[in-house]
Amino acid sequence: MTCVPPGSGWPGDPARPDTPVAHDAAEVAELARTSGTLAELTARQSVCRACPRLVDWREEVAVVKRRAFAGETYWGRPIAGWGEEKPGILIVGLAPAAHGGNRTGRIFTGDRSGDWLFASLYRTGLAVQETSVHAGDGQRLIGTRMVAAVRCAPPANKPDPAERAACSPWLTEEIARVAGSVRVVVALGGFAWQAVWPALREAGYDLPRPRPAFGHGAEVEISRDGVPAHLLGCYHPSQQNTFTGRVTTGMLDAVFTRANTLRKL
Repeated sequence: MTCVPPGSGWPGDPARPDTPVAHDAAEVAELARTSGTLAELTARQSVCRACPRLVDWREEVAVVKRRAFAGETYWGRPIAGWGEEKPGILIVGLAPAAHGGNRTGRIFTGDRSGDWLFASLYRTGLAVQETSVHAGDGQRLIGTRMVAAVRCAPPANKPDPAERAACSPWLTEEIARVAGSVRVVVALGGFAWQAVWPALREAGYDLPRPRPAFGHGAEVEISRDGVPAHLLGCYHPSQQNTFTGRVTTGMLDAVFTRANTLRKL
């Protein structure tokens, strides 16, 4: 195994050596459904091996590494959801970066996208630090939880349809487990917008039809068991978007300021 063994002492590792491992899509669905607690769910997410292409890629990256991180140990496993257990805001991203979350063990941590995201969360009162460089670095989310639609780093940042489908029960179940407190879901990018829509429906949310188009600042009213919530769209803070000015600090701050306002209503 070319990844960090579960229960070996990595900061924030939710799993133990005996945590059940999913080896195919059917086992993902079963292990997600039968998780007794949110902690058990995230532990099972973090050891999943259901998608052979993704397992091979994430572990190859963990061995080959990037020159700048040649002396570091890479996590090399799926990235579990993290943050508050009863969040008012749920942030949904696409997938871990090969040398970001796949290295650090925490989504959006240790890469340029994360630098932009955490700085904005800090400015808008949703994180205690303006950077996040590694799991266990003291970063903590305030009233917020962060998840990825696909939990493993995919080649070229592009999971295929079968991989997205296999991973979806992890997202659906996590949304269902935190739905009682969530008042705002922020989708980072068009892929996350598409992925979170069926997950929200499967988790019991009432959604408008037809599906509204994704856009930065898009806002959709949704509800679950009669409790209102909101889905917000936000351009992904990728280098392609930040370098070209498609996303600015002001644009990110506006979305998270709005999310923080809505969670308090």
